[in-house]
Amino acid sequence: MKNLLFYSTLFLLSINSIAQEKQMDSVPSKVEKLDEVLVKSVRVEADSPITHSNLSKKELATRNLGQDIPVLLNYLPGVVTTTDAGTGVGYTYIRVRGSDASRVNVTLNGIPFNDTESQGTFWVNLPDFTSSVENLQLQRGVGTSTNGSGAFGASLNLLTDAVSEVGNAEISNTVGSYGTRKHNVKFSTGLLNKNIEIAGRLSAIASDGYVDRASSDLKSYFLQGSFVDDNTLIKAITFGGHEITYQSWNGIDEATLASDRRFNSAGQYTDENGETRFYDNEVDNYKQDHYQLHWNQKYTNNWSTNLGLNYTYGRGFFEQYKEDEDFSDYDFTPITIGGEIINTTDLIRRRWLDNDFYVINASANYKNNKIDIDFGGFYSLYDGDHFGEVIWAQNAGGSQIRDHYYFGNGEKKEVTIFGKTTYRINDKWSAFLDLQGRFVGYETTGLTSDRVAMEIDENYEFFNPKAGATFQVNNSNQLYASYARANREPRRSDFENGINTAEQLNDIELGWRFNTNKTVVNTNIYYMWYKDQLVLTGALDDVGAPIRATSGESYRLGLEIDADITLTDKFVVKPNVAISTNKNKNFVSSRDGSLVNLGDTNISYSPNIVAGNMIIYRPLKNLQLGFLSKFVGEQYMGNIDSETSKLDSFFVNDLNIVYEINDIPVFKSIVLTGLVNNVFDEEYVSNGYFFTYDDDFSNPGTITTIEGAGFYPQAGINFLLGVTLKF
Repeated sequence: MKNLLFYSTLFLLSINSIAQEKQMDSVPSKVEKLDEVLVKSVRVEADSPITHSNLSKKELATRNLGQDIPVLLNYLPGVVTTTDAGTGVGYTYIRVRGSDASRVNVTLNGIPFNDTESQGTFWVNLPDFTSSVENLQLQRGVGTSTNGSGAFGASLNLLTDAVSEVGNAEISNTVGSYGTRKHNVKFSTGLLNKNIEIAGRLSAIASDGYVDRASSDLKSYFLQGSFVDDNTLIKAITFGGHEITYQSWNGIDEATLASDRRFNSAGQYTDENGETRFYDNEVDNYKQDHYQLHWNQKYTNNWSTNLGLNYTYGRGFFEQYKEDEDFSDYDFTPITIGGEIINTTDLIRRRWLDNDFYVINASANYKNNKIDIDFGGFYSLYDGDHFGEVIWAQNAGGSQIRDHYYFGNGEKKEVTIFGKTTYRINDKWSAFLDLQGRFVGYETTGLTSDRVAMEIDENYEFFNPKAGATFQVNNSNQLYASYARANREPRRSDFENGINTAEQLNDIELGWRFNTNKTVVNTNIYYMWYKDQLVLTGALDDVGAPIRATSGESYRLGLEIDADITLTDKFVVKPNVAISTNKNKNFVSSRDGSLVNLGDTNISYSPNIVAGNMIIYRPLKNLQLGFLSKFVGEQYMGNIDSETSKLDSFFVNDLNIVYEINDIPVFKSIVLTGLVNNVFDEEYVSNGYFFTYDDDFSNPGTITTIEGAGFYPQAGINFLLGVTLKF
């Protein structure tokens, strides 16, 4: 490790030295502006009638110690985050306004990141991606038109590292509780001969996890080559990751939560002596590589175009030890041993995904003092194989190692066209119009993992209009109003459960922005009403994925307030609160063998209050102390308002310290970062699941609905300490 650190330092110093020698006149602001165009078609401006929040690289860096992007967004309005392993490393999830990650549209440089079939976002596939993010924007509600699956709660778009004009390099190392550590190396050559930049990053993250055996072994890379001049920016980018995480998606029941909150049942089996053991390779193992090419061309002061190409290759599996499995479930042939027919076996299986994702994205922009027009198109093709193999069996039943016991394919094509216009009527008024047509085709063949035939051939045509207006009352006050519609196709698991109806969302947003030199306040009211909303039932399938059901009519009504207040030159506070009511209307559920109309019920995983606060204190120029607080109100994990499904509210506080040492030999600076999570050691649960089933055995002749729940406990007090050496 010492030799690696020495040679890495030497290499980075050499890169920096060469870059500085070849560095010519810089191109002050044009590089940044050209970079921003890469995401212009999916982003909105500060005075847009769209509710949004922005985070810069500098803001992300204060807590970038190995935890995933959802955790770093935890203090934005209306955001709730959770993690399987309990520490923010590994599988992490985000909900916005009660909508889970599969309903949050995510783009990377304007390219969709959501998995095409499941519609989820798996940040574990891109560990330490935050270190390569220049800035991001979270739009709450439907937002503006974007690429990929429709935004039903929010859209999140990220811009990767901008072109650096000056050569630089850094080495970062983090250590922390539960064996957590992060190591990365970054460099940029700066602009060589005014035009060429090469930049890159290598990262490794590992953690034992708070939950038993919920370990993570994560590796990632980022490499960017750029050409830039006054009117052209061309970027070739490749990035990806490889994750191996021990499974921890089972959760625990209420009794275990009280007695052993770190228990993990994944991999548990009974050996031939009747002793309980845990399979040591009950892991999720997945690789994902992204290749992007972006070409932004400015023709005149008014016209510019952007072309984006993408190829994503994903492949991997999760591995499980299974006991007493039926031969018929794996297409095994029964065997006879000693006159006894054997048709069950212990085995180890892998369920695979192997997929390709292609994207062409093009847009043009015309802008003058009065009008700003964006229009363009998007095409994507997804081709994904799903298959299972048995890599070991106690009794193989005539099968061969790695025989496929199921195989299925999913192919999804999407075409999107859009046009957006912002028209500045006068110094006070501006109007916004956004029209999008989205055309989706989804086709499947073969078998599901349960060996059930899945033959789907569905096509959807969606028209998604959006319109709004902004009124500049005076230099400090701004009002806005908007309406947006979104439509969304079911995901693969919905089709497996017999759902093929698209859902629709209408969203009205009314907002007030107040901005002075020392105080910024954003206030908005929203009303989102749904038709055939696919709500989480609370239940999970056999791979830990949430199961959804159509709720008919439903709505979300809320108030969001966030502020950035400078009290003194040293004190800043950043509070936010989201208060909402989230209801299914006339919700029908099966109870004790009959369908019952429960009236208006709470939508699952939708707390009525979510609040956060940051207190930032800078006693010295290079020292920042942050005290961060998050409150999440109680919420139901199902849609029937059952007390069994209730998650208690929780209030968690973190302490963040950043100190930068400047003017030292060799290094440009040294940044020391500390993060103490959950400083008051709160025992809390941020996520769980809820299920019901009918029992007709206890009392013959009657049917009784039985309820149950599982929970995902989060870590108590824990810390992360980081050192970044900048050259």
